[in-house]
Amino acid sequence: MVQRCQELAIDVSGIDSNAPDNAISKRADIRDREIADLIPEGATVVHLAAISRDPDCRSDPKGAFDINVTGTLNVALAAQKRHASQLIFASSEWVYGDVSNDEVQREDSSVDVTSMTSEYALSKIVAEQLLKLSFSSLAVTVLRFGIVYGPRPSNWSAVEHLFEAVRTKDEVTVGALATARRFIHVNDIVSGILASRGRTGFEVFNLSGDRPVTLGEVIEESRRLLGREVLITEKAPNQPSVRNPDNSKARAQLGWKPEIDLEAGLTDLNNYLSKD
Repeated sequence: MVQRCQELAIDVSGIDSNAPDNAISKRADIRDREIADLIPEGATVVHLAAISRDPDCRSDPKGAFDINVTGTLNVALAAQKRHASQLIFASSEWVYGDVSNDEVQREDSSVDVTSMTSEYALSKIVAEQLLKLSFSSLAVTVLRFGIVYGPRPSNWSAVEHLFEAVRTKDEVTVGALATARRFIHVNDIVSGILASRGRTGFEVFNLSGDRPVTLGEVIEESRRLLGREVLITEKAPNQPSVRNPDNSKARAQLGWKPEIDLEAGLTDLNNYLSKD
């Protein structure tokens, strides 16, 4: 995000609990009451911070809700105090809960929180609703990310895990090859965030790939790109899981669309991993 803003000559400053203090980023916790002092007057605030791994949220739900919900409210209060032009909140397709394979998830789809099985998803939908109810004077844009992949050292999605398995192993094991997600490259996420600048009121958009991509497709494209043959084992071939968050609203209203297909995304990932 920072890199893209710099390329576009957009002034950017960041807050991160792990970053060293420098000209761009300041070390702070989003729960700190003083973070308003680190936000430029009238800025667009992009809130990406969260405990995002389900195992981490499950092992410490109190900590997860403290950061994902209370921290989000603190960011919104700080944005309000600094007269931010907009708060862009990174949410997730997981707020739609457990869905059937033939469903399409749209921004106006009803969400049944009583059936949710993910603490992370629950924390995100609660934060969304609180932003909607408690900050009517602040322009809030909620972006529900699809499954993000791209060059990074850890916290991988299925795409990075499968590509690395094809790259380094002779056998790849999956639940079901037909399991599918609307995977989206991180660069397309960044483009979607930038496209959402300038929105008013409270709005929700899905940022996802253009179609569900199966794990079988990820493996096959990885094999083709790497020129490798691997043994594939399915543990539950008759139990695929398909999630299908539609991106039509973002395409129509933000003028945004994903530009990086699976081949280009895996090529980018390969270039990153090959540097090691």
